[in-house]
Amino acid sequence: MRGSIILFASVAVLLIFAGCVTPSEGSNGGTANGTTVEIESGGQTYPAYIAAPGENGTYPAVVLIHSFNGLEPGYRDMVDRFAGEGFVVVAPEWQTYEQSPEDNVTEALIRDTVAYLGTRPDVNASSLGLTGFCAGGRYTMLFLPQIEEFDAGVAWYGFPYSGGQANGTPPADLIGDLADPMLIIHGTADQASPVAEIYRYATDLDAAGKYFELKVYQGEPHGFMVEDGELSTSFVAEDAYGEMVTFFNRTLG
Repeated sequence: MRGSIILFASVAVLLIFAGCVTPSEGSNGGTANGTTVEIESGGQTYPAYIAAPGENGTYPAVVLIHSFNGLEPGYRDMVDRFAGEGFVVVAPEWQTYEQSPEDNVTEALIRDTVAYLGTRPDVNASSLGLTGFCAGGRYTMLFLPQIEEFDAGVAWYGFPYSGGQANGTPPADLIGDLADPMLIIHGTADQASPVAEIYRYATDLDAAGKYFELKVYQGEPHGFMVEDGELSTSFVAEDAYGEMVTFFNRTLG
């Protein structure tokens, strides 16, 4: 049985009942072998996990911001798999020195990560995406309007009306500055970030005339992509991953 609602204009909303639809196409299932590089930011050195397509060429790049639980093995696996789709993907470990850094510290790290990508011959510096999970979802909502080098973003179960652990700026305060397309992915059983707040954010984005797409999975909890530190292989996780890849293929291609 299939249940979905799609609305495209300034708003694109797709509600999918878990286990009831065919997984999204667009993923070639390839993987790449990642490595760790060092990103200099604020006078400190941060490790960052990076993977790139195996063939020579120039590719769009994506900065991936891990959750509050750190750069767990599941995120490294996602970086490897994502690179196999034809992207250079880098995940800086933003909690290297503080569990809850100030937003300006994380913003500087992401800006310096973008600068690092600009030095790589395999990166098309004019085609950059941002994605993040949990706290990283909030950062995606927060920094996509502020860092002009990014062209699109995918925010996973973020916190649009929260100042974060360090009581910074709520992302919703920057809706007026958003100039790039954003895909928001969420679950209806998310207790940490209630889906009602996501619908409120979607309403505010729409009222401001900002383009976004929203995909909500019925019954899914917070953090459904990485469970117990490992990348989930559930139907919903596979479908949501495919949605992210397809979105970036459309917006960064």
